[in-house]
Amino acid sequence: MKFNYIPILFSTILALSFSSCKDQLADLNKNPNSAEIPQPDYLLTGAIKSTADTYWGVTNNMNSSLLFIQHWSKIQYTDPDRYIFTNNDLQELWASGYTKGVTNLNKLVSLADEQGNTNYRGVAKVLRSWVFLLLTDAYGDIPYSQSVQINAYVNPVYDAQKEVYFGLLADLKSAQTDLNVAGKPILGDIVYNGKIELWKKFANALRLRIALRIADKEPEKSKSVLAEITSEGGTLIASNLENAQLTYSTSPNQNPVSNLFDTRDDYRISKTIVDRLRSLNDPRLSIFASPTKDVTTETYIGIPNGLLTGDASNYGLTKTSKPGAYFLAPVAPAVIISYAEVLFDRAEVAARGWSNEDAGALYKQAIEVSLQQYGVGTAAIATYTQSAAVQYEPANFRKSIGNQKWIALFGQGLEAFAEWRRLDYPELVPAVAGVLGGKLPLRFIYPGQEQSLNGKNYQQAVARQGADLLTTRLWFDIK
Repeated sequence: MKFNYIPILFSTILALSFSSCKDQLADLNKNPNSAEIPQPDYLLTGAIKSTADTYWGVTNNMNSSLLFIQHWSKIQYTDPDRYIFTNNDLQELWASGYTKGVTNLNKLVSLADEQGNTNYRGVAKVLRSWVFLLLTDAYGDIPYSQSVQINAYVNPVYDAQKEVYFGLLADLKSAQTDLNVAGKPILGDIVYNGKIELWKKFANALRLRIALRIADKEPEKSKSVLAEITSEGGTLIASNLENAQLTYSTSPNQNPVSNLFDTRDDYRISKTIVDRLRSLNDPRLSIFASPTKDVTTETYIGIPNGLLTGDASNYGLTKTSKPGAYFLAPVAPAVIISYAEVLFDRAEVAARGWSNEDAGALYKQAIEVSLQQYGVGTAAIATYTQSAAVQYEPANFRKSIGNQKWIALFGQGLEAFAEWRRLDYPELVPAVAGVLGGKLPLRFIYPGQEQSLNGKNYQQAVARQGADLLTTRLWFDIK
């Protein structure tokens, strides 16, 4: 895990046309292997773009977590849908997260300190916390405390997942202190265009997410975090216009899903979610799924997860549904955290008795907001939320929130995977021809290179956490 910062930084810069300082790129990048003075706006843009691409891209989303969570399925080359992975297949999140994410964001923190711009420092901490959260949710124990000082530790230790979550909560609280609406402006922000008040809301939304991630193991800590957020003013994402997301552009900066489907045709929507949406008369079916190319009686047809390649092919490329046009569009956003998710989280906090809000009302509002996010009309929303099948069940908030949150998180494979493991809903059936003995994946396996490059610390993490297998349950997942 020894990272070469300079080539990574400049390869990131070269790939970007998002930067508002594009005209200065040639002057800055005189030598791709020898940095002169890194610019904070370039670093910020690069870290956002690279992490969003990794989060929304092929390896960690389309070819793994979206299959595990049964939003998508595979119609060709079905090994990943059967949970067949080598220890090199799931390394991109790790490699990109540390090199293009943590390393560049650490540098942004130091530049912010040099320039006396606490807003750059606060934004960097928020984004770095998100990167670390993706990593620990996927793998479990990870290098965290020593990775914040990566130049001092060539072989960083793996921190226990509990300590990572606690550390991130402290980092996000610190970020709130750094973020100052009246402070110096920032450039290169392709999420909120420099609006610091929205970064403060984003930070709190991540704190709320983590507080619930640990709620079953550390409820007192969760409640203390919620109390801190409230005492600080408690601002959270409050509309779909405030969703934390990267809205993509046209080629070569289009959404990774759009980019993949330009040249490949390996994926279909999962039969699991098609059947669920159809049974609920959910208006999002026509948004999440494309009509079959050939005329079929049902129009939207999903593929069962985990078929043998020949069995999947027999369904026919033209008789099954790709993801919907919304998700295939070049400009489709990579959603990091949405207003709907925040409302579901607030509903759960209320259901646990940790707030005085109305859990059922917040649950209903979360569904409405998710539908509005995709442009569903008022009448259709009213019909859907009044149906018996989607009514809130106070006796089992996990079931109600888990089932609807799974739908609302469609496309966000890594987050949906984490929440499914935490809430245990929906009740998914393992892949048809899965290779895990009738079990579903519960984590990513560590990159194979860790065994050779950071072997001692890797072995200690495995001894503490459990075997480096897809089926090893992580600390937060209590089942």
